Amino acid sequence: MTKEKTRDSGSTQTLKTDLRDLVVHNDDFNTFDHVIKTLIDVCKHEPEQAEQCTMIIHHNGKCTVKSGDYNTLEPLYREILNRGITATIE
Repeated sequence: MTKEKTRDSGSTQTLKTDLRDLVVHNDDFNTFDHVIKTLIDVCKHEPEQAEQCTMIIHHNGKCTVKSGDYNTLEPLYREILNRGITATIE
């Protein structure tokens, strides 16, 4: 992803960032409570945010639960997988 940042002088500076999304996918095995607890524990979501993400996952099939660089997301991704929840880094 490329972001543009405007400086005070009016010039535009292009910053290259390697932002990715941690996406949790719907399945027929995990309960709402398990996914909510995982998002709170692993992604440090507030309970309301975890509930909203879980509803989006259920209705849309997936939801971005965290964004950041790969090195930040990878340990979260591994822990979500360890808890039996399907996730990807995109």
